[in-house]
Amino acid sequence: MFTYGVNISLLFSEYPWPERIGKVAEAGFSAFEFWFPAQYDLNILQEKKEEFGLEVALFNLNTPPQLKGLLCHPREVRQFRESLDEAISLAHRLGCHRINTLTGKVLDGFSREEQQDCALENLRYAAQRLEGEGITLVFEALNHYDNPGYFLTNSREGFRWVEEVGSPWVKFQYDLYHMQLMEGNLVNTMRANLDKIGHIQIADVPGRHEPGTGEINYPFVLKALEEMGYQGFVNLEYIPSGRSEDSFAWLPRSARGRRK
Repeated sequence: MFTYGVNISLLFSEYPWPERIGKVAEAGFSAFEFWFPAQYDLNILQEKKEEFGLEVALFNLNTPPQLKGLLCHPREVRQFRESLDEAISLAHRLGCHRINTLTGKVLDGFSREEQQDCALENLRYAAQRLEGEGITLVFEALNHYDNPGYFLTNSREGFRWVEEVGSPWVKFQYDLYHMQLMEGNLVNTMRANLDKIGHIQIADVPGRHEPGTGEINYPFVLKALEEMGYQGFVNLEYIPSGRSEDSFAWLPRSARGRRK
């Protein structure tokens, strides 16, 4: 049975960020995620996490904003590995078992094959580095409408990378918002590749708002995911259409905490 979490980089933006962690607990959730550690005072984040007894479900590796990730950047291999080491250390500190990396952009001066080879080399390195750490690295595809020039924009290629690396410590992050925009066929894709998925994020299309505001049939999708036996996190990574607290109306409070 999967567990819901809340992305505090997007939700509860009405409040100063240190207050957002408490708001997650007040809303009945047991876990949260955030984007880039460099954006936060990590001492305060850890204190708030412990104060409210919440779990950190996932966070991103730090990356220069202009690069949109380091995974497929042949000139930034050293920086990727340093960022990975930094993330592993923070994950242990926060008791977090999943970290996410963006792939980066299509680069001038390199072929697609060269960038893909770089990504696979970095993922293989990460698989070895994470052995025995109890931490899984996930990477994600983004839609090219919101993220022009992003390297990985489909799940098929992402799942193939997971297969080629062949490690339990490297998985694909499946974001239903991005994948609905790029390819649809959400339930069949997840069912066929569940063993390769390490984390799931949700938002509706169009607008990236809460479930029920767009075209994705979330009651059907989430029921199907439950029936598949997915046991990871389904994290709410959306822009609320109104007050953050009101955006949870689609999800009964009894379903928001850790479920067994």
